[in-house]
Amino acid sequence: MNSNSKEAILAAARRTAQAHGYGGLNFRDLADEVGIKAASIYHHFPSKADLGAAVARRYWEDTAADLESMLAKTSDPVRCLQRYPDIFRKSLESDNRMCLCSFMAAEYDDLPEAVKKEVQAFADANVAWLSKVLSAAAVVNSGESEQRARAIFAAVAGAQLIARSRSDISLFDSLIDSYRVAGLLPA
Repeated sequence: MNSNSKEAILAAARRTAQAHGYGGLNFRDLADEVGIKAASIYHHFPSKADLGAAVARRYWEDTAADLESMLAKTSDPVRCLQRYPDIFRKSLESDNRMCLCSFMAAEYDDLPEAVKKEVQAFADANVAWLSKVLSAAAVVNSGESEQRARAIFAAVAGAQLIARSRSDISLFDSLIDSYRVAGLLPA
């Protein structure tokens, strides 16, 4: 087994988890999608918990890198805050999928500890980035930035959930616009 197989497994697991959550991860189905034997997945991921943790870790690391890249490319922190919901919108644009870690958070009680840790890391990475950017943009003072960051994260993830349940990306856009009008997000 080579690293290409591992990457293919992670990519397939990501798509599956974004559509069906942790509960939807099935080695046999993933193997069929990747074109390998189910037993071959165990070479890279000895258990479903190992696979779930790896895919969630990769997801939050990729998201954190995307957020940092956005900040590096845009010197205006307000513009970064305006673009933040786009990270979640991309999942909806991809066959009405959800943010992987938001989906898994809904399954939290049934997740293995290693997966719970990675789901929490996703939320922590988003809140930390938002808090940093909110402070840089002087939207709130540093003592209030984490609370506002949590509110933004929860609101954007909630907008994605509502839009997905209606298969209506325009509903996501409308909710984000309402957050801007209400002052939660910069206009």
